[in-house]
Amino acid sequence: MEPNNVVGAAAQPPTTVSSSCGTLGCHLARRLSQIGVKDVFSVPGDFNLTLLDHLIAEPSLNLVGCCNELNAGYAADGYARAKGVGACVVTFTVGGLSVLNAIAGAYSESLPVICIVGGPNSNDYGTNRILHHTIGLPDFTQELQCFRTVTCAQAVVNNLEDAHEQIDSAISTALKESKPVYISISCNLPGIPHPTFSREPVPFFLPPISSNQLGLEAAVEETAKLLNKSVKPVIVAGCKLRVAKAQKAFMEFANASGYPIAIMPSAKGLVPEHHPNFIGTYWGAVSTSFVGEIVESADAYIFVGPIFNDYSSVGYSLLIKKEKLITVQPNRVTIGHGPSLGWVFMADFLSALAKKLKKNSTALENYNRIFVPSGVPLKYEKDEPLRVNILFKHIQEMLSGENAVIAETGDSWFNCQKLRLPENCGYEFQMQYGSIGWSVGATLGYGQAAKDKRVIAFIGDGSFQVTAQDISTMIRCGQNPIIFLINNGGYTIEVEIHDGPYNVIKNWDYTGLVNAIHNGEGKCWTCKVRTEEELVEAIETATGAQKESLCFIEIFAHKDDTSKELLEWGSRVSAANSRPPNPQ
Repeated sequence: MEPNNVVGAAAQPPTTVSSSCGTLGCHLARRLSQIGVKDVFSVPGDFNLTLLDHLIAEPSLNLVGCCNELNAGYAADGYARAKGVGACVVTFTVGGLSVLNAIAGAYSESLPVICIVGGPNSNDYGTNRILHHTIGLPDFTQELQCFRTVTCAQAVVNNLEDAHEQIDSAISTALKESKPVYISISCNLPGIPHPTFSREPVPFFLPPISSNQLGLEAAVEETAKLLNKSVKPVIVAGCKLRVAKAQKAFMEFANASGYPIAIMPSAKGLVPEHHPNFIGTYWGAVSTSFVGEIVESADAYIFVGPIFNDYSSVGYSLLIKKEKLITVQPNRVTIGHGPSLGWVFMADFLSALAKKLKKNSTALENYNRIFVPSGVPLKYEKDEPLRVNILFKHIQEMLSGENAVIAETGDSWFNCQKLRLPENCGYEFQMQYGSIGWSVGATLGYGQAAKDKRVIAFIGDGSFQVTAQDISTMIRCGQNPIIFLINNGGYTIEVEIHDGPYNVIKNWDYTGLVNAIHNGEGKCWTCKVRTEEELVEAIETATGAQKESLCFIEIFAHKDDTSKELLEWGSRVSAANSRPPNPQ
């Protein structure tokens, strides 16, 4: 086994794995490789060490050791966004309950993450023994009970007879449902040969699914009838385009229709923004300029893969009328107040609908008539403090198709949403779950999966304090992201929803912390930026002399320097949160 299969591998070779017969550990490793996982994010613990030996022994797998389980889960989330599936391995209960929050986030974002836990020795199940890493009871099911609500399948493998079936069933369910699964494997089983595990597992295969043909035809006919009689219809893309694997069909439909294309905020990065019909983000009162007016004045709108929650609806304030609304979900189409047809798959539906539509560019022409380009922020006088809108003016100029943007929960949501993404530029953020600190692990995972792109991450100081440690793992892995740390002294997004002293945090020397983590090992460069001149110089260095290094740029911003969108959004979300109880 070559040591470069493990990030930070010790000089000693791992435990030798028997080659006389297939083992559970070997089978699991091969399955992960077959579904597209090449990097597994892990934190070692005594219950998973033998399993980790077998994952290391698989030449096509790379084990990435993380600083904590939460970040390992976030990294698997980021990896799944770029690769389509991710995996993490932790130890029993203390590791499982630590990674649980990240798995819940992956569930909310419909990401297939294989969460593997090293479990107790198989002989301890059904006994009255109390084990370490538990809450002191002989019942070992607390971890399983917690995972049941945030995974689509659970497998507790404590015998070899049905281990093959349990593992394959869980993995296939994750891929079919596009949700995380939980697999617990007893610590004494990974290295034991068993006849059910062939030395070379049968290549993993999922049969394709197809729509109910009668339902598909009815949905297409009713939708085409409504759209073809409309004067100024529009298209709005939602985040479920990803889980439906319908992006190609969506563009086929958009090109055939001639309608303007808007996106919900969580769909940013899923639709090419260089397309001539792309008009921007529909986000109610905080939409891109002129997009809200075009969408809400349409006489028909087709929302493809939407999630209407309190955040995406700006406190339930969207001016969308049900009778004009066509909603296309991954396996269902609902037309106004009329029919709702199930087992109609999004890609099938959009491809078929594209062939039935009359081209209509009226709404796009209306948009082009009223559109006025955004003003350019005034250039600063020399040595004036840097404003956030000036920062993002320069970010826009540095983006290319070789980048991927990761935006942390907070004002970065709103500032990054306004960026116009070049062709092939990636974009990710966690809209539904909104767990602060997610972006550090996600940057690690995305960077491991998409090595052809340089990640540019935007992280607030409060969020960074939650998960900062895995900057270390990025350096160990030789990654070269550019991380912009926005230091404005607190939880700005919470301030705009409801202010209080709890939103102020202790200031850190963030570049000093990253330099301490770097410790002279690997490639890392840091700087502090307070003015536009310093920003220009920092970007030139990060994209030039230090382009192979992890670049950490600390941006000093005034605590009240926020986007106008956050101000509006925060007040509306606050109003939604503070609604009084309904009368009894």
